[in-house]
Amino acid sequence: MTFSKNRGFRTGTNYASTAPGSAIHLAAELFKSAAGVDIVRIAYKGTGQAVNDVVAGQVHLMFPNAAAAAQLVRAGKLKALAVTSAKPSVLFPDLPTVSASGVPGYESGSAFGMFAPARTPASIVGRVNEQVVKALNKPDVREKFFNAANEVIGSSPEQLAATIRSEYARVGKVIKDAGIRAE
Repeated sequence: MTFSKNRGFRTGTNYASTAPGSAIHLAAELFKSAAGVDIVRIAYKGTGQAVNDVVAGQVHLMFPNAAAAAQLVRAGKLKALAVTSAKPSVLFPDLPTVSASGVPGYESGSAFGMFAPARTPASIVGRVNEQVVKALNKPDVREKFFNAANEVIGSSPEQLAATIRSEYARVGKVIKDAGIRAE
């Protein structure tokens, strides 16, 4: 979660958001629901203009991914208040989580996974997963992801499937409650 410099949070604050149902939009709606606050969505076509307007103080806050905010935070143009992950981030080790900052249970994040056709043999899925996890654990690969403001988590296909099911149920409720519809 980032704020334009010299701005604080208060009820009635607005937030920059990209497409309906995007990770940025859902992170804000999850926060709105969990914290019980009234923050108003300002829609943008893309992350770049949204972040620029937060930097300029035209919009009060945003829930961008780390890659979109990291350089601006380091340059002092955005103030990072907390990370939206359940655990502290290796990318921003000095930042608390939103949950630890007073919104218990809050968690929002984006995960990237690899997918194959449903009928791909388990032996092939297993071999591909093994090689991908091996590559992700190489120091040079981890460093490239880290430099691009991404944390690396190499998991199993079963763990990814469980994460997707869990997120579908949790975020689906927020989407329904907030009346979010694709445009």
